Amino acid sequence: MTSNESDARTVPPASGTGGPGSNLSALRDHNAALVLGLLRAAGEAGVSRLELAAHTGLTPQAVSKITARLRAGGLAAEAGRRASTGGKPRTVLRLVPGARYAVGVHLDRDEITTVLADLAGRAVAVRRAPLAFTAGADEVLATAGREVAALRAAVGGPPVLGAGVACPGPLDHTAGVLHRVTGAPAWDGFPLRAALAGRFGLPVVLDKDTNAAALGLAQGCGDGAGSFAYLHLGTGLGAGLVLGGGLYRGPRTGAGEFGHQVVERHGPRCGCGRRGCVEALCLAAVARGDLADAARVLGVGAANLVELLDIDRVLLGGRTVLAHPDGFLRGVAAELAAQARTRGGSGPGVPVALAPGGARTVADGAAQLVLAPLFGPHRPAFAAQGA
Repeated sequence: MTSNESDARTVPPASGTGGPGSNLSALRDHNAALVLGLLRAAGEAGVSRLELAAHTGLTPQAVSKITARLRAGGLAAEAGRRASTGGKPRTVLRLVPGARYAVGVHLDRDEITTVLADLAGRAVAVRRAPLAFTAGADEVLATAGREVAALRAAVGGPPVLGAGVACPGPLDHTAGVLHRVTGAPAWDGFPLRAALAGRFGLPVVLDKDTNAAALGLAQGCGDGAGSFAYLHLGTGLGAGLVLGGGLYRGPRTGAGEFGHQVVERHGPRCGCGRRGCVEALCLAAVARGDLADAARVLGVGAANLVELLDIDRVLLGGRTVLAHPDGFLRGVAAELAAQARTRGGSGPGVPVALAPGGARTVADGAAQLVLAPLFGPHRPAFAAQGA
C-alpha cells in the first residue's frame, strides 16, 4: 500500500511566472547563484544588499540588478530593515523557499521514496511505496511516474524545477545511463534519465543513491562539509565521498563502490561475481543474525577508507544500520579506534555518527541534485555584518 507522509497538505502558490519544470534565466546565472546561496544561508534573518556585495565581490549596482530579478521572479522578498551604524536603515532580503520546488526520488531495490522539497531543502511532502527494481524498466517507470504525479498533486501542483533520481549503481551520471547493477544485470545500458524525464515531464538528474545522500549531507553542514564518507548499508552496501567540501564521483561515476572491496579472498560469493567483498560479508552476517560481526566487517571497510583518504569523519545510514544503530556505531567506532592506534594515536579515532535524515537521507539528497547547483559553491552558515 502506498503511504503519503506529507507534513504539508497545501503549498502556497508561487508568485512570478515560472511554471512546472521551468528554469528561470535568473537561476542559470552564476552571479545570481552566489546571491541565492547567501540568501539561503542567511535564513529568515535575511541579508542586506551591502552584505551581499561584500561576500560575493560584486558591485552594489550588480547586486541591486540581481536582487531585482530575483524579487520579480518571486525568489526573494524583503524581510524588514536593519539598523545601520550610519545613515538610513538597510533593507534586508530573504529567500522565498516556496517559490520553487524540486522532486527527490530514491529507487531502492524494494521501495520507492519520493519527496517534494522547497528551495531551502525542506521536505513538504513525502511518499513511499513498494518497488521491484529487478522487475525491469516498464514496471519501475510506471511506479515512479505514478508516485511523482501523486506527490505533486497532493500539494496542489506547485512549480517544480526538476527531479533528482537516486538509484543503485554503477551508473554514468553524465550520460544518465545505468551499468551492470549488482543483482539486476538487465538494467545494463538502460538510459534511465531520459526515460524518467519523459515519464515525469521534468528535467531529471540521475546519480547513485550514495552520491545523492552525500551531496545532501554536505549541503546540511553549517560549518563547511570538510571530508567525510557516507556508508549506506541496506539491501546493498555503498559509499558516498565528500572530499575537500565537494562530492567526489570520479571521472566515470565509479567512486564509492565501497561494498566491493575484497577483504577475504575465499569468502562468500558476492553478487558482483567475486568472493569476500565487504558487502557479501556484511549481508551474510546480517542474514545469520550476527550483527556484531556485520558491524565489525563494516568497521574494517571504514578503517580501510580512512587509511586511504584521511577523511574527517564517517557517517552511517541505510535501513540495516537504522534498525540497529547502537550496535553498528559501536562496532565501526571500535575498528576506527584500532586503526588509529596502529598509527600511534591515543584518541578514539576518526569520529563516526548516524547520518541526519534517517530513512529519508537518500531521497532528500536526490532533491539536492536539482537544488544544489542553483546556489553556487557550498558556504558555511552566513554571519551578518550588520551593514
